[in-house]
Amino acid sequence: MNITTLALLALTPILVWRIYSRLKTQMARQRSIMSRHYTGVLVFGALILVPLAQVIARPMELAALAAGTALGVFWGVFGLRRTRYEDTQEGYWFTPPMRLGIVMAMVLVARILYVVFELYTLQGTGATATGFTESPLSMLCVGLTGGYFLAYSVGLLVWRRKLRRAIDLA
Repeated sequence: MNITTLALLALTPILVWRIYSRLKTQMARQRSIMSRHYTGVLVFGALILVPLAQVIARPMELAALAAGTALGVFWGVFGLRRTRYEDTQEGYWFTPPMRLGIVMAMVLVARILYVVFELYTLQGTGATATGFTESPLSMLCVGLTGGYFLAYSVGLLVWRRKLRRAIDLA
């Protein structure tokens, strides 16, 4: 093992810890801001649609992306049911289920780190790595994460619209 490999192995846990810490702060009580929810729908919708355009002709990867998305949407709906919603004098707030959100995000982070490590180990061997969208496991992870956060963003938009209708009817 050379020094670069040792440095990579030493820095990976630190990187994972920093990502986890950042995600943990994002899974705390948050103000509900409509533009953020719309942005979530656009970003996570794109996270699913961009790879879909690349795997549309490959049945294994397409099935993995579809299965991951369906499972992610299921977990997103489950997460919405476990979310604590608040309508206060200061505005609208929600507290997502911390563990579930962190797990969904870390699934994709772990897969990306694995692909980067694989690319690093193949460097200089002459072997070529498969593309990110050419792996059914990668597409499963993308679908799972994208589906979860897409469903969650849509659910928050629906919650806010219900509140708006209730105010308009009152």
